[in-house]
Amino acid sequence: MKKLNANEIYDDLIENVKGQQGTIFFNLADVCLKVDGTDTVGKTLQEWLKEYLKANNYYFREPANTQAFPDFFLDEKDDINLLEIKSFHYTKTPAFDIANFDSYCAKIEFDPYCLYADYLVFGYEMIDGTISIEDIWLKKIWEIAGTSARYPLKTQIKRDVIYNIRPNSNFKKGKPSVFKNEIDFLKAVEGTIRPYKGEQRATEWKNNFCKNYENHFGREILF
Repeated sequence: MKKLNANEIYDDLIENVKGQQGTIFFNLADVCLKVDGTDTVGKTLQEWLKEYLKANNYYFREPANTQAFPDFFLDEKDDINLLEIKSFHYTKTPAFDIANFDSYCAKIEFDPYCLYADYLVFGYEMIDGTISIEDIWLKKIWEIAGTSARYPLKTQIKRDVIYNIRPNSNFKKGKPSVFKNEIDFLKAVEGTIRPYKGEQRATEWKNNFCKNYENHFGREILF
């Protein structure tokens, strides 16, 4: 099998998939339905990408728990070449869930290499059940995450409970991201944990992250 990194897969998709059209069909008891709702498009694109990688003999692995992070490993090692798949309706504001806030904070706290996962984002249009791939982006999380008036990190909040990290619109418009780098992003994560979970938890999270980061990469990270 051929090994490609996320950038090489992105280049392949830009050349061969961007601008292409597809459909989703469901067949049961000899009744075939052309799906024209967008609810299943995101998961379908992820499943399609898996088959696309197989068809082209590109190496990838999935986690044992398919709900776990990341969607795909592009290497035999678990700490490099991590790939997450996201999608949104191209004519609308990006509103996909980047990650569950609590789960993501806990994940990078002890596995700091997950901070550098790649996010492959499909922007699609759907008209009468026909899906068109309008654009594709490959970004780091700090390039797609956003900020809000309430917290430094843009999140989905229901009844004062934070659920998911939500994206900004800048990447779609080709504008500079809200966060310049991972340091700015980490400051926003800590700055969100602090008022949400309290001073003690924020300090604990930061100390654990910095210690595990240095242990893994052999260098300090300061924010």
